[in-house]
Amino acid sequence: MTRTTRPSAPAAQPPAQPHGETPQIAGKLTIFLGYAPGVGKTYAMLETARLRQHEGVDGVVATVDTHGDARAEALLAGLALMARVQAGYRGAALGDIDVEATLARRPHLVVVDDLAHSNRPGSRHARRYQDVEELLAAGLDVYATLNIAQLESLSDVAAQITGVAAFDTVPDRLLDEAHEVQVVDLQPADLLQRLREGKVHFAGQSERVVSQFYRRGNLIALRELTLRRTADRLDDQMRAYMATQAIPGPWPARERLLVCVGPNPLGERLVRSTRRLADDLNAAWFAVHVETPAQGPLNADERAQVARTLALAEELGAKAIVIPGPSVVSAIVAYAQAHNVTKVVIGKPLGARWRVLLRGSMVDQLIRHAAFDVQVVAGSPEPAQPVAPWFRPEDIAWQRYLLSMALVSGATLLSVLLHSTLHIANLLMIYLFMEIIAALALGRGPAILASALGALAFDFFIVPPRFTLTVDDTEYLLTFLGLFVVGVLISSLTSRFRRQAETAERRASETAILNELSRDLAAAGSLDAIISAVIDNIGDVFGREVVLLLPEAEQGSRLALWGQSPGFELTPGEREVAQWAFDRRQPAGRGTDTLAAAEARYLPLQTARGAVGVLGVKPTDPATYLNPDQRRLLEAFASLAALAVARAQLAEEAERARIQVESERLRNSLLSSVSHDLRTPLAGITGAASSLLAEGPPLDSATQRELAQSIYDEANRLNALVRNLLDMTRLESGGIQVNKAWQSLEDVVGAALTHMELPLAGRPVAVRLDPDLPLAPLDEVSMEQVLVNLLENAIKYTPPGSPVTLAAWADETKVTVEVADRGPGLAPGDETRIFEKFYRAGKSASGVGLGLAICRGIVEAHGGRIWAANRPEGGAAFRFELPIEGLPPLPPDSTGDSGLRQASDGNEEHV
Repeated sequence: MTRTTRPSAPAAQPPAQPHGETPQIAGKLTIFLGYAPGVGKTYAMLETARLRQHEGVDGVVATVDTHGDARAEALLAGLALMARVQAGYRGAALGDIDVEATLARRPHLVVVDDLAHSNRPGSRHARRYQDVEELLAAGLDVYATLNIAQLESLSDVAAQITGVAAFDTVPDRLLDEAHEVQVVDLQPADLLQRLREGKVHFAGQSERVVSQFYRRGNLIALRELTLRRTADRLDDQMRAYMATQAIPGPWPARERLLVCVGPNPLGERLVRSTRRLADDLNAAWFAVHVETPAQGPLNADERAQVARTLALAEELGAKAIVIPGPSVVSAIVAYAQAHNVTKVVIGKPLGARWRVLLRGSMVDQLIRHAAFDVQVVAGSPEPAQPVAPWFRPEDIAWQRYLLSMALVSGATLLSVLLHSTLHIANLLMIYLFMEIIAALALGRGPAILASALGALAFDFFIVPPRFTLTVDDTEYLLTFLGLFVVGVLISSLTSRFRRQAETAERRASETAILNELSRDLAAAGSLDAIISAVIDNIGDVFGREVVLLLPEAEQGSRLALWGQSPGFELTPGEREVAQWAFDRRQPAGRGTDTLAAAEARYLPLQTARGAVGVLGVKPTDPATYLNPDQRRLLEAFASLAALAVARAQLAEEAERARIQVESERLRNSLLSSVSHDLRTPLAGITGAASSLLAEGPPLDSATQRELAQSIYDEANRLNALVRNLLDMTRLESGGIQVNKAWQSLEDVVGAALTHMELPLAGRPVAVRLDPDLPLAPLDEVSMEQVLVNLLENAIKYTPPGSPVTLAAWADETKVTVEVADRGPGLAPGDETRIFEKFYRAGKSASGVGLGLAICRGIVEAHGGRIWAANRPEGGAAFRFELPIEGLPPLPPDSTGDSGLRQASDGNEEHV
């Protein structure tokens, strides 16, 4: 038994994990590879599992079939068995793996027989190897068996050797990415002896098929194929080791291959051949399908065949792409030149020989125009999938051909009626006009038929001698030929232009749809608007119900419902399918190979940062499925949606970061400001108090009073500082409630001046109030605080003894208050910044910069505005406006005009 172990250095990186989740180390896959059933793969796997069990490894058998082998049964008896989901499928006796139970059990090692097995319809995954991939992704090691004929890239080669095609295959990447491959080998003669002894099990095959498969030459060829494939894997490991260890070697320039894919079953063979060639050359490769106007629209079967072939190419490691072009050859040549392709793989022409001779083959055209190597793959398509015939009666639209004959009849009738009136050359124009109508309205086939019938009708009914196909003048033969050729050319060109227009229209429609979604997503300003745009656009375009799930903020790996169509019911089972698609970064659900029994198809929203959510679409009619074009368009929608969701999430993260930075800046400003302004009054209080308490000669009463006054002033200063901090906190948290009432502004100004009597002592204060000031709706206490803060600011930033002016005036809609000083004024740019928190103008060391910010908060809470400006005569002026809304209430004893006059007369002394 030969072993090849994958080195750890070039191992593939595990998929990105959801945000906030601990990265999961992928499990290791060990494949027991054989060239035919019966060589002992299952026995070797169980024997190795028993050895691991004796080493203390916790292992379970998920599914295995010993085929009645007593030795294998003895090995199996000592291993733990998992319950299996039993169901007959394709005659196989094996049960399906219970993936959920195995994940819940979480053993270190899982033993799986027949890696290529197909699960029963409706299973969690369509194929067993997908179950194994999920177990590996969860960190479990897996032992599995595989035959060389079940490898995707070699399945057609093995079928050619044996004449027996494998039912199920696995992608080559499983073998390439396996941690270890153990080749279970047996001499062909020994295998044939085991077959004669009845020790070889070949499920679901007749005796004739078994005898055809187990021929000595077949087994030798399969054995060689197995050893060669294993040797290729060893060579890849050697190259990887040399690259990681920087060992110099002969590194040739890298080859790049391109395989041409068409709507015929030979495409799958071309893809497999190209994969093998790419492995031999260690080359990157592309699978390209070209859409041309001359080709015409493909029917449903042809589109499905192209989609299957491209999907197979992607599964085998190619980059699959569909490109438009005027012709297949020109498009292939242009793409190959643009992507530095060195070899193009194409199949041999399958059409009739006469068509190749008349029109030439694509192979000849590629060789003539290309500067790369062209490799032609010979062989016929698989017997089970015959090439579609060139002529299919069911594809013919008989009505169009009948209309074509009717047009010829109409043109002939009109020509016969006008035969005696018009010259024969003019009658010929009637037939040409008829051919143009047929080409424009009926298509190429009916137009060619009209050209042929028109030439015959023109000869029979118009050209002398009439009512016979003979002609007197041989020049008419050239006329007939010209009439027919012109009709064919017109029909061909018209058909080509129509198909080009249809292709352009289809692509323009797809582009317009994507542009509309892009425009809606760009205009969406929030995550909810983005989700709404995605749901609306997908629902309108595809006629399906849509659901969008995004990871929860607290648990980044669990999905939460963010939006859905009105008719979409997200059951717990559907939610689990969406969660699987998100965790594995793979499509799941309806129309996929994973959890295909789901009602909806779920696509992970992938970005460079990983998956940001899951998009689910469910048809309103369960019998309808997306065609390949619709699936491609839906994937484009999912990509745009993923980018938009990621953009919104990044914007939210940026906003949170900005707020955090701003909060940090404010915190630092607060600490730097408060630390100084708290220490200053506390130091004064402490110094004065310590002087009063100091032992020694008693202080005189004047000194004691001075110290007490200092303590009192510093305590008031400290109290103002704390009050400002509390007011600012209450303003930002919405704790301050403005209780508006109709108040006299003169009373508010008087209260503020009384409060500031001592600080204003020694300063001229000019109060200029409009004698006609009306009552204003305001909160008296908070507005008094605004005036006090403005007066304190004027005192702080002006020289001692400089005047302060307090003025107020009003109009019909607002009242304006101004506090002006004769200080140095404001520096340029400070007019708005001084109202920010913790901002202090100039180099003043006193205050924390909250007084004016509190003023702005209170004024804006009243619905007004506050601003500052320099005075022309020097100094700064601070103004604020308060709106006057409504009318003040009448006095309680006033009723009507007479009552109002009476109240006025009776209260003159009070006023």
